[in-house]
Amino acid sequence: MMETVTKTSVIIVGAGPTGLSVAVQLIRYGIDFVIFDKKEGVTELSKALVVHARTLEIYDQVSLAQKAVQGGEIVQKVVLMHSGKISARLDFSGFGGRLSPFPFLLVFEQSKNERLLYEHLQRNGKDVQWQTELESLTQDADGVKAVLKAANGETQMIEARYLVGCDGASSQTRHLLGLPFEGSTHPRLFYVADVEMEFQADEATFYPVLGYDSFVLIVPIQGEKRWRLIGNMPEYNDQVSPEVTFDQVENKVKQLVQQPIEITYVRWFSTYKVHTRHAETFSIGRCFLAGDAAHIHTPAGGQGMNTGIQDAYNLAWKIAFVLRGYAEDSLLDTYNEERLANAKRLLQTTDQFFDVAAGDQWYLRFFRDNILPSLASFVTQFSAAKEFLFPMVSQIGLNYRDSSLSKHQGDHDFEVKAGDRMPYFLVDGANVYDKLCAPKFHLLIFSDGEHGYQDLKSELEKEYGDLIDFQVIALYPRVVEIFGKNQPFKVLLRPDNYIGFISTEVSLEDLKAYLNTFVKHS
Repeated sequence: MMETVTKTSVIIVGAGPTGLSVAVQLIRYGIDFVIFDKKEGVTELSKALVVHARTLEIYDQVSLAQKAVQGGEIVQKVVLMHSGKISARLDFSGFGGRLSPFPFLLVFEQSKNERLLYEHLQRNGKDVQWQTELESLTQDADGVKAVLKAANGETQMIEARYLVGCDGASSQTRHLLGLPFEGSTHPRLFYVADVEMEFQADEATFYPVLGYDSFVLIVPIQGEKRWRLIGNMPEYNDQVSPEVTFDQVENKVKQLVQQPIEITYVRWFSTYKVHTRHAETFSIGRCFLAGDAAHIHTPAGGQGMNTGIQDAYNLAWKIAFVLRGYAEDSLLDTYNEERLANAKRLLQTTDQFFDVAAGDQWYLRFFRDNILPSLASFVTQFSAAKEFLFPMVSQIGLNYRDSSLSKHQGDHDFEVKAGDRMPYFLVDGANVYDKLCAPKFHLLIFSDGEHGYQDLKSELEKEYGDLIDFQVIALYPRVVEIFGKNQPFKVLLRPDNYIGFISTEVSLEDLKAYLNTFVKHS
């Protein structure tokens, strides 16, 4: 018997990092939601490991970045090893210092991310319905109805305007929506383990160890002698579900490292096959997929959890603007447009990374043994190379230049284009992003000081006060360097701090034309 019917604005299926991030973002916009998960609570397993600069920038908007940094391990060095010998030392410190307020990789496990986000929900008077799963869902032109089943067998119906499936690689949401999950499975067998280990190592350093047909990545985790081991077991590749013991993994690690190692305690250990897949669309009607429910890829570059959090960041403001009556439903189409294109690109690059690390073709082995060490040492000595690599790995280089929300009419003279993330720089010694925390569009005027732009500000506040805030920023030398423009110009930022358009016009005409494509007129 159906016990209750609850009405809300958004149903969030799954309370991992992606689902919790959707919830955290919706709180910023004052949107009501129900979030549930079949787990008993936030995961105790470390699982995904790395938090990148772009994710920390998102966390910083809701005052969570510093907590993450304090609870994690900043890694800025890599020691590359071949057959027990060091083949290259790479120093990434200062790699992205001019590019992000978080110029590093942060080892901050998934369990810690979930706890950080969950506690934020609780502080804001919200909670997760744990041990609850999605039994069925239907949708029509007006909304979505979902039947939830609790661990005790009781069911409830939730009615909402939208539903977001963040329920992982074996997503029930995706299954109920009938969306295929096409892709491939790598034949190779991989392992992951969290261990306590005696190992002579430099502080805050990754150790990739490459062998003939296998590798292990040794990653420091915050805590005494705690390490993550990630690698492959080529001798078990052909078996469908091989029984691999940790002793076999330990032997493999010792065989590769060829240095004194003593594993004293195994906290967690798992073997798995790597899949590369994505749903053919990330939205259908009023239902959306995000995170692993929408796309899964190799663990190369630690992109998975971060990409799910970016999905949430992209989708939440669009749902919020439609629900608040600011925007037409068509705005929601841009979620699939932007994030599916990103997922396809990501699948390609992580696959290529992965083949270099674990591929068994002769030319990949030759590259790993003979070219990679000197190439890596060479590359990290050049600031231009650093400024190329950091944006790629940290996800700050991700752009939506091809999106229908990116208008390029005025940007041909600029180094930065519509669709790019708002570049980072300092304003009076402070992070420019500190001015961009309000959950709105932002109109930034870069001024030479000759105008106060009061008329423009008054006109903007009168017409679009709820939607857009207004900032005047001096044309600092660093701004001129980044944008490639030394005369006044304006930038419209979307609520997720990606550029909608850039223009040297001082009027609001191009702004109105831009907003007219998706903003509702009252």
